[in-house]
Amino acid sequence: MNSMEKSAQAFTRAARVIPGGVNSPVRSFKNVGGTPVFIHSAKGPYVTDIDGNRYIDYVGSWGPMILGHTSEAVVEAVQKAARRGTSFGAPTEDETELAELITRFVPSVETVRLVNSGTEATMSALRLARGYTQRDLLVKFQGSYHGHGDSFLIAAGSGAATLGVPDSPGVTKATASDTLVAMYNDLDTVWSLFKKHGGNIAAVIVEPVSGNMGVVPPEKGFLEGLRAITEQYGALLIFDEVMTGFRIARGGAQQLYHIKPDMTTFGKVIGGGLPVGAYGGKREILEKISPNGPIYQAGTLSGNPLATAAGIAVLRTIESIENFYEIMEEKSARLCDGINAASYESEVPLVVNRVGSMITPFFTDAQRIKDYGDVIACDKEKYAAFFHQLLQRGVYIAPSQFEASFVSYAHTDEQIHRSIDQFRSALKAVRGK
Repeated sequence: MNSMEKSAQAFTRAARVIPGGVNSPVRSFKNVGGTPVFIHSAKGPYVTDIDGNRYIDYVGSWGPMILGHTSEAVVEAVQKAARRGTSFGAPTEDETELAELITRFVPSVETVRLVNSGTEATMSALRLARGYTQRDLLVKFQGSYHGHGDSFLIAAGSGAATLGVPDSPGVTKATASDTLVAMYNDLDTVWSLFKKHGGNIAAVIVEPVSGNMGVVPPEKGFLEGLRAITEQYGALLIFDEVMTGFRIARGGAQQLYHIKPDMTTFGKVIGGGLPVGAYGGKREILEKISPNGPIYQAGTLSGNPLATAAGIAVLRTIESIENFYEIMEEKSARLCDGINAASYESEVPLVVNRVGSMITPFFTDAQRIKDYGDVIACDKEKYAAFFHQLLQRGVYIAPSQFEASFVSYAHTDEQIHRSIDQFRSALKAVRGK
């Protein structure tokens, strides 16, 4: 591995004009230490930094690059779209086609509204849920992230039935008081909240597979329980599938776990690497959005022609590849099995959580990781050391213990085998520290 001198210089320059030198906090490497890698280019399963170092990439722009970087189909589609115009502020047929593809892939989504980011999608879905139910309160889960909307930046209070408190300066106490926090994979905490506040809870929002405290899958019966509780109390169930949508199965987590939510939010894969988001669900709910209904939501760049072209190209490509998700499962399982074997050989205790092509290794002696409490008990310093050992060996994983890493269709047997070798070497180095 070459030096990272140019990345260090670029970070110093960026810090003069960009807060923290980055435009999204996790990019700063604050969770793992060191200087962030500045990327120059990417192709297939690789990214190359401005110093010329090439890495097997398991970040994949945090999920969108399911086909790998610079997919020919996506690049060609974006180039064609750009020649026609980069923004119109008026309807296009591509918006309709992307919406049709989303509704075809995800049967619970009867209609869908396109926006510009996952954050916009969750904010809009929450406003719609409140307007539709005429209720104020939201239930979310500790450790889950649904974008940086004020209602979602809430930490748990003392006890499951306690109203939330702001987790970020700038979020008002009044906003926080409308958010209730339960424990992921703990239905008792959800029941407790509903027994106390059920008549005023508009919605429960959940990552059906958590990816924002690292990958944490739902325990058996958890999602089914959320569906039953919300139906009993007349609240809406919102699946945040910004990360899992079209990533872990054709129809997302709701297909994998056979649950039909009232609304779903999307992002990442449906933009093929361009800024995009969407929220959709039952027609009777979505009909309440302006211009058909009184609940307002708008966006100058919503349905941007470059983003819709990229999204269409990704979803069409997925449809065209026979057994696409079976192939993704096989690749991801092989990598996960290799990491587990490397952990055993190196005698470094790990729990490797995987759902589909989402993976997180947790440094812990625990037998399993099932909630936020388990996650924060993990050895973050060991993860940081492991991350840098891998980076030196040309493998780029999520620069935080609390994030998912992603396998792409472009990862070949060769890259997966090479990655496993580097995982083994990195774990041995970590053990020696």
